[in-house]
Amino acid sequence: QVQLQESGPGLVKPSQTLSLTCTVSGGSITTNGYYWSWIRQPPGKGLEWMGRIGYEGISVYSPSLKSRISISRDTSKNQFSLQLTAMTPEDTAVYYCATFKGGSWGQGTQVTVSS
Repeated sequence: QVQLQESGPGLVKPSQTLSLTCTVSGGSITTNGYYWSWIRQPPGKGLEWMGRIGYEGISVYSPSLKSRISISRDTSKNQFSLQLTAMTPEDTAVYYCATFKGGSWGQGTQVTVSS
C-alpha cells in the first residue's frame, strides 16, 4: 500500500554533496512506529543500510557514514531526504528509500560519482 519514489541527480562530482528525496504515498511518514530508511547497493556488492528517520523525527545513522550523512524530513510534503557529503567514486551505487515495517521499497535510483 505504501509507495516510495526516489528522486535526485544521477551524476555527482567527487567532493560534492548528494541530495536525494523520497516521496511517500499511501501512508504518512509520521505514522506511529514507522521508520524511514536509506539503503544503497554498490555495483556487484550487497545492500548497505545507511540510516533512518523515525516517525518522531529522530535520525539514526550507520557508524561508517555518520560523519557525512544527514537524513531529514518535510512532513508537509510527506517526504524524507538524504544528504551525503564528500562524495567519492566508492559512493557510486543504486540508492533506495524503504520502510521495513511496511516492507515497501522505492525502485532505486542510480547515482554515479565521476568527474
